[in-house]
Amino acid sequence: MIIDKLSNAKQYYGLSKRIEKALKYLENTDLSKLEVGKYEIDGKNIYVSIAEYETKNIEQGKWEAHRKYLDIQFIIFGKEKMGYAPINEMKMKNEYNQEKDILFLEGDGNYLVANEGTFILFAPEDAHMPGIKACEQQFVKKAVVKILL
Repeated sequence: MIIDKLSNAKQYYGLSKRIEKALKYLENTDLSKLEVGKYEIDGKNIYVSIAEYETKNIEQGKWEAHRKYLDIQFIIFGKEKMGYAPINEMKMKNEYNQEKDILFLEGDGNYLVANEGTFILFAPEDAHMPGIKACEQQFVKKAVVKILL
C-alpha cells in the first residue's frame, strides 16, 4: 500500500510503466468534469471508474481485495476513511469472483483518512475497506484506476 498526494506522483513512476501511465492520467485530466462511469485509458490494461457517493458507517463497510488488478483510489472531492490490512491476516468471507476480480474478507485492520488530492495504491496483498465516513457523512467523488498486473 502507498498513500500520498497526487502532487508527489512522479516519485512512483518507476514502479511500472502502467502505474506511471495511470498516475499521469490522474495528473493531466480534469477529473471533476468526468461523469460517473468507466473510461478506458489503455483498454483493459488500465481503466478508471468515476464514482460519487455518501460515505457510510464502518458497520456497512466491506473488506475487499483483488488478484488481477491493482487499485489506485484517488479522492477528487471530499474525504473518507479507508481500512487497510495485509490479506494474509484476513479470513475469506466467500470465494474469489474471477469475473469481477473481487474477494470479500473478514477481519480487523487499520484505518487512514484520505483527503482531496490523496491517492492510495492497493496491491493484491492489500485488503481494503473504502467509502467509510471520516468524522461525519459526506459526499465524495472518487476515481478508481484499475491496473492489470
